[in-house]
Amino acid sequence: MHSAVFLIEFGAIILGLGLLGRVAGRFHFSPIPLYLLAGLAFGTGGFVPLGASEEFVAIGAEIGVILLLLMLGLEYTASDLVSNLKTQYSAGLVDFALNAVPGALAALLMGWGPVAAVVLAGVTWISSSGVIAKVMGDLGRLGNRETPVILSILVLEDLAMAVYLPIITALLAGVSLAAGSVTLAIALGVAGAVLFVAVRYGRLISRFVSSDDPEKLLLVVLGLTLLVAGLAQQLQVSAAVGAFLVGIALSGEVAEGAHTLLSPLRDLFAAVFFVFFGLHTDPASIPPVLLPALVLAVVTACTKVATGYWAAKRAGVGVKGRWRAGGTLVARGEFSIVIAGLAVTAGIEPAMGPLATAYVLILVVIGPLTARYTEPLAARITRRRAPEKPLLPAAPLPARSPEAVQDQDPAGRA
Repeated sequence: MHSAVFLIEFGAIILGLGLLGRVAGRFHFSPIPLYLLAGLAFGTGGFVPLGASEEFVAIGAEIGVILLLLMLGLEYTASDLVSNLKTQYSAGLVDFALNAVPGALAALLMGWGPVAAVVLAGVTWISSSGVIAKVMGDLGRLGNRETPVILSILVLEDLAMAVYLPIITALLAGVSLAAGSVTLAIALGVAGAVLFVAVRYGRLISRFVSSDDPEKLLLVVLGLTLLVAGLAQQLQVSAAVGAFLVGIALSGEVAEGAHTLLSPLRDLFAAVFFVFFGLHTDPASIPPVLLPALVLAVVTACTKVATGYWAAKRAGVGVKGRWRAGGTLVARGEFSIVIAGLAVTAGIEPAMGPLATAYVLILVVIGPLTARYTEPLAARITRRRAPEKPLLPAAPLPARSPEAVQDQDPAGRA
């Protein structure tokens, strides 16, 4: 009987997610807000709370985070990451200063304390790589001059997570400064070692994983990812960061084949992840934090636009491309939910989950709109503010001598 209820519940979840994805695709926006709303509807305080399938959904959500980061890692090579670190690190620092600080200040103003401030700083800092990649593809901007700048900022944010996630994990666990330092040192050591292996021996790893049989390739890549993610988590490193580094290590035809095979699984479990976050948020707790979430969303949308504009200008991109880069970076998503989920699980601040959910819902809806309309809106405002140039009087024609007039042909040419 229990298995029958589980199959009914989980089947209804998957069917519902598929229908919501169709609705989102029909209106050309990200399905993430619909998945979050579905979780709110069937979670604590929702219309029909789930029971039998909640534990399986929790496991599926963890796999979803791992696959999200693996697929992101497959988009880059280790050499790309190293070159981005060397050339775009200043853009990463500006990104951190403009977007993490507002979140930290908001937490302190609400009286949540320093640990919650560090967590909320991460929520407002990190853009959604998944949403942004989809938006750029939909708008046909993958070949634009500003696209490498956008990708560089996203990569730097993802690399920063290798440092940030162990820090907040230690803070949320309430460990001592010495223990936290050891945890961070282990995390950095493991991440550095994996990155070194990816740079130095990436081709050998790809050759080991490579297979002409799609089934074998899928099993080896998925098994290797879950294994490394589990070992990373055991060593106090985020499982998501471990999966990201596995993706970086794979390159060439292996990365392309794995991307094709794993995309449906990524979409399935990522949807389950967003539903799982909504399941653990009481809808009644969102209205009290809706106004702070809206204010924070507006402020950090503006700071992301400023970040993209500055970084694109520094890279020599034209004015239109600068505005497009800024507008594209606005969307928040998976990482913000992951960070807030850690705080909710640790019980650090009850309002953190509702605030993060409302914040992501607002920006994941606004993000595709700012990507599309920031540049034309900025151009229109600039034209309105530009002073009209006064019309200069026409210069008088030079006087001609009678001889010159006589020398003209009937057409008037000299």
